[in-house]
Amino acid sequence: MDIKERLGYIKNLTREQFAALQYISERLNSEVYEDAIVFETLDWVINVVNAERVVFAKYDSATGGFSLIASRNANKDIVNKLEDFSTGLLKLVLKKKEPVLFHDAQNEPGISQLSSVLLKRIRSVIGVPILKNKEVWGVILADSQSDRREFTDSNLLFLNFFANLVSLALEKALKIKELAEENTLLKYQFEEYNRVPDMVGESKTMKELSKLIHRVSASDATVLILGESGTGKDVAAQAIHKLSSRKDHPYLAQFCGSIPDTLLESELFGYKKGAFTGASADKKGLLEASDHGTFFLDEIADISVALQAKLLRVLENKEIIRLGDTQPRKINVRIIAATNKDLNQLVKAGTFREDLFYRLNVFPLRIPPLRERRDDIALLADHFLQRLGSPGVKLTRAALSKLESFYWPGNIRQLLNVIQRAIILSDGSRIEEESIILEETSHEIKFDGTLREFERQILLRRLEEHGGNRTQTAASLGVSVRWVQLKLKEIGIH
Repeated sequence: MDIKERLGYIKNLTREQFAALQYISERLNSEVYEDAIVFETLDWVINVVNAERVVFAKYDSATGGFSLIASRNANKDIVNKLEDFSTGLLKLVLKKKEPVLFHDAQNEPGISQLSSVLLKRIRSVIGVPILKNKEVWGVILADSQSDRREFTDSNLLFLNFFANLVSLALEKALKIKELAEENTLLKYQFEEYNRVPDMVGESKTMKELSKLIHRVSASDATVLILGESGTGKDVAAQAIHKLSSRKDHPYLAQFCGSIPDTLLESELFGYKKGAFTGASADKKGLLEASDHGTFFLDEIADISVALQAKLLRVLENKEIIRLGDTQPRKINVRIIAATNKDLNQLVKAGTFREDLFYRLNVFPLRIPPLRERRDDIALLADHFLQRLGSPGVKLTRAALSKLESFYWPGNIRQLLNVIQRAIILSDGSRIEEESIILEETSHEIKFDGTLREFERQILLRRLEEHGGNRTQTAASLGVSVRWVQLKLKEIGIH
């Protein structure tokens, strides 16, 4: 058919044919899904062709067979089985890759012998292929057990046009579906990449921290984790290990605070039989036991200068010497250290070795205090409720507001204790404001460090007492607001 004949045909479209073409054209310009196109297409075919039955079957190139996508009868009821239609006719359309029309299939050479045509007493047939990339994606087949004069050449041509538009709409729908699935997968992969094991938080601060943890996990660099007590420095250390290439090897940790020097040394480096009273056999230290893995030194600022020198050997030479032994032993261990103290000030004071500090400070990682990530308090509270076996319990708005407005000197560890206490005090599935007990910490300030640390403790105490109000804090200290802001900036509070 040349262009003139096509234009003449379009001019003579019936109202129903024109409406069908208009429908599918609109579908091409809207977000649409495969199922909607398939079912609505069958309704249009029944209306235009006046068929008794119509089926939309999808071709599976892998098996060479067809599967039922959708079907209708004249009453627009669903026909559930593909076997109710002629698979022989479906294969014929597949083979020809072009429309077919039979007014009297019972007497049509090459068709009347098909068992499915005979058994189902099919008289009139019209079928069109749905193409995708010039290959048959599916077939629309309409049939009748009586002579359907509406199964005309004109309708066959119309259905061919219609099928071409359906092909375009289906291709678009499948592309939308493919892109949506790809987008979902990429989003999941991105979230998985940015998610840090066991660390809860969606605030901007935590997202930045997550990026840093992922970056340093991909390397083998020594990490120095800085942060106040209770912020989760140990959780960050474990996360780095779990995300690293050492994840299948040991992760061991040692808290260094308030432990006698000899005991700490024997724990870290191990000992030889007879090294001291009670050393009845050789024993590996934690550093040696974490070979090929990760070792976490918590509160490293508390170890003695003498022990610092031995730890420096581990970082420089990758070897340890057991207590009471003279034989160096090579180890392959990643060191992660943490402290809540200002190591720079301790270096200046002469209580922490400068060379060790630089060896540890390859990649400093600051864990923010809870007051700097208040947006995460709701997530953390819900996480703790689930962890404590109360997933159905929810905080009221007032209870959550009380948590979000508190200063949290004890950070996440303190929040966990508050939530645990609130569960005990609450009845039912709601935690009310009165069940949130926020204990004020002692007003006594412990001074066992530098003058700067003493100044820091006083400033934070006053800021807590005044609910974070910097103007009131400045007035109570007899200083300017600018002084308070500068000091807070120095200690990392913005």
